[in-house]
Amino acid sequence: MRAGGEAPHQVLGRLRFLLQCSECFRRAQALPAALCYVPREVQYKICKDPAAAAAAAAARSLLSVWDSPGPARGGKRAARATIEVRKGGCLRATGEEYCNGAGLWVKLSKEQLEEYTSGHGLAEGWLLAQRFGGGGDKLVPVESVEKIQWQHQTLGVDYKPAVSWEHVVDLTYSMRLGEKPRLIEQDEAAVQKFRSVPPGWSYEHDMELGRFLYDHSERELWYGDCTKEHLSSIKVSSQVENCGVAHLTDNQTYTFWESNGALGQHWVRLNMKKGAIVKKLWLMLDVQINSYIPKRVAVYGGVPNRLQHLRTVLINENSYRDVCILRNMKTHLPVLEIRFLECRDEGYNVRLRGIKIKSFWEWDLILNASMFQPARLVRYPLLEGVDTDVLYRRAVLIQRFVQLLDSVLHYLFPLSEESIGTFNALRSMKPFLLLSKQNTALIAHYLQSSEKTPQYIPPKLHINRHLAREHRANPALDPSCRNTVFTQLYEGLRSSKSSLDYRWPLTYSQWWECEFITEGIIDNGGGFRDSLSDVSEELCPSSGDVPVPLPFFVRTSNQGNSSSTTRDMYVPNPSCKDFPKYEWIGQLMGAALRSKEFLMLSLPALVWKQLAGEEVSWSKDFATVDTELVKLLEVLEGVDREAFEFMFGRELTYTIVQSDQRVVELIPNGSSTVVRYEDRKEFIRLVQRARLEESKEQIAAMRAGLLCVVPQPVLDLLTWQQLEKKICGDPEITVAELRRFMTFEDFPPNDTRIQNFLEALNNFTSAASSSSSLAGAASQFRSLSTRKGQSESVLRRAGVPAPCRGLTLLSPKLEHIGPDARGLHVLLQLLLAQLFLVSQAGDRARGCSPLPGAGIWVPSQAPHVLPQGPSRWARGGKRGALGDCHGRDPAFPRPRAKACEELLRYAVYNCMSIDTDRNPWDE
Repeated sequence: MRAGGEAPHQVLGRLRFLLQCSECFRRAQALPAALCYVPREVQYKICKDPAAAAAAAAARSLLSVWDSPGPARGGKRAARATIEVRKGGCLRATGEEYCNGAGLWVKLSKEQLEEYTSGHGLAEGWLLAQRFGGGGDKLVPVESVEKIQWQHQTLGVDYKPAVSWEHVVDLTYSMRLGEKPRLIEQDEAAVQKFRSVPPGWSYEHDMELGRFLYDHSERELWYGDCTKEHLSSIKVSSQVENCGVAHLTDNQTYTFWESNGALGQHWVRLNMKKGAIVKKLWLMLDVQINSYIPKRVAVYGGVPNRLQHLRTVLINENSYRDVCILRNMKTHLPVLEIRFLECRDEGYNVRLRGIKIKSFWEWDLILNASMFQPARLVRYPLLEGVDTDVLYRRAVLIQRFVQLLDSVLHYLFPLSEESIGTFNALRSMKPFLLLSKQNTALIAHYLQSSEKTPQYIPPKLHINRHLAREHRANPALDPSCRNTVFTQLYEGLRSSKSSLDYRWPLTYSQWWECEFITEGIIDNGGGFRDSLSDVSEELCPSSGDVPVPLPFFVRTSNQGNSSSTTRDMYVPNPSCKDFPKYEWIGQLMGAALRSKEFLMLSLPALVWKQLAGEEVSWSKDFATVDTELVKLLEVLEGVDREAFEFMFGRELTYTIVQSDQRVVELIPNGSSTVVRYEDRKEFIRLVQRARLEESKEQIAAMRAGLLCVVPQPVLDLLTWQQLEKKICGDPEITVAELRRFMTFEDFPPNDTRIQNFLEALNNFTSAASSSSSLAGAASQFRSLSTRKGQSESVLRRAGVPAPCRGLTLLSPKLEHIGPDARGLHVLLQLLLAQLFLVSQAGDRARGCSPLPGAGIWVPSQAPHVLPQGPSRWARGGKRGALGDCHGRDPAFPRPRAKACEELLRYAVYNCMSIDTDRNPWDE
């Protein structure tokens, strides 16, 4: 179904169908039969594996039959029967399919099984139609010659039956003249499996399942270098002594492979593991001698001895880095061969520093039941404990729904008076837009089409952060907040001659220039990013122990609730009526969305949903603001009269305390009106409405400012999670993500320092959160902007001097899709910087020579981190700077990783000074 190729009656029919589906999803009702359509019978033809020449010549094929889909990869369960299909013949099966980690399965009914074998005792059988990663024969659906001839003779040569669920949707919901094509009879049992709603299933379950599918989609399965994981072996045409094939995968910058032979006869052959699908393949060039750099290469792929040409690449003469020579393969290729056709400067031998691959397992790219493993469902509580088959079938229906939604999505935007009603009816399905293939392209189109040319010279603002720090210490002394960085920026931009609309291209990196008084900083971007960080900290302080410097946001009630998982959130202050500044906050959020910068605002889902135009619910969304109130109202609704009188008596009145701690009346004279037992549900309704709408005006002002910068269709297409992520960055950094993005240069993987670094990383995340996530430590890093990813600014604010920011000791390479993982780079750099500090301090105390880029001393104010006195260090001898192979120094009773972890925490809380670019007294 190609987007844009549908007839008008098809588009209207699909819109009608989508509206009906969305209503069924919302009400947790059985979905339309057309979406669940499964044909009763399908003919399959056997396609022989070209890699098995002997099998291809056989006159018959033997197929194993199981009583249920299985076994998965590595399973040992034996087949229940074997059926024989002659060469050129077709196999008759039902249309029901099932996909798991082993591959794609098709079902045979009892009658169909008896055509091929007897005495099996099976009520149904399952055949493996396509094996994941294992090669072998495949079953491909076809129409038998006899059936086609019968259809042509009986119904005419133009007859085209509806054989897929898409055709069934179009025929059922589209208006057309003349006789409709006949529907192939459906498999009633299979359709009923799809249509049946699981017990206790709700709209929220479908939304959470959609989020799971998005989190485990190809776009979100970020992989770093997969060379060792997905590569079986490497062969080369030739090699020079000490420059062998092993250097292609050793991740060292100073080693290389060098060929040794005649021009045009050099190649590198990659044998991929079964099931690996290559998405990107890079050559890592060695640029020391120009004549050894390849100029033209050809890539071949396929089965051994039958390689097919994939592409030829002419490498740019100005390329001296990694060069991508292959991308976006759709199927598994057992062998990839890189042939070097020509070198620069008429050279005849080739040098490569390495080969780098980004790839996926085949079963990770296709929806299958094995995705729903219990370990993967930990972060999705509504899905835990649900049967795997139920989740799989429901996911198939969601995938079908999104496929149809994709085909008509571009007809709904930009919204017109004719389409706005339809889109509003579909708005409840907005979370499914995460799975849309058209969504990202449409968002990019609307952002790009609304861009404006930025100013050649940004406005220059003078900021006094000393006064801002004094104000933070005691905001009550200045209710006007004129000394905050926020107000200084706001007033400075108002008084400047420049008018900022913030609709700038993605590459525009500096909105204004900051001159920090008496700080000696030349702002080439770092000062500007520092000002954004300061604004974020003033609006939503990362620490719960400090006063809020500005009146625009107040802490939620959950900040005092130790059991809540959303303790560090803020909501717009219902008492603050400074709407122009709320609009400016919205404009800054829009500018962050359009750019590579981030504005760190800890807002709950209740606020983000209203900014994105989504519906909010009391039980789910307001729980992110005040969990105790949500629970209290639940108790109040279900309590009996006696318990009500005992708990409240005549003390419960029609009043409520808002987030700003003001008491407001829910009805006229509410403070003197007692809530009666029979009126408690009306009281609950009034409380919910008042609390949900208490910041309505402030959020409306923020949304108005956001819409001044971001086109309306973009907000319509973004879910609230995407909106938060684009403005604030990824709120969660997992250990698994960090490990995937890390490669260590110039150090073997078993080096003690690397092991201690990884241990410190695990210790830090374990202490911060009970799960393997850094979300629990977010508040510690927010003031350093680790969630957002401004590495240079963050490292300065963490007290890491300039020579240490480009660490040569350990250099993590972070390769990811999109900008959302940039905060990982900052976190790793901070950890590595602290590791470097530990190593430097130890080497200096031992009398060892410092590493390159030295000149760093650990602060003396950290008595509980480093051992006292150089003599205790000296007893460690000449071992590595981070201790012996067990990660401990006998003179230092705690593990070296623990010291690294504590130094990091010390830097986060104490090292907030910034290095200078000039003498502050020269300003």
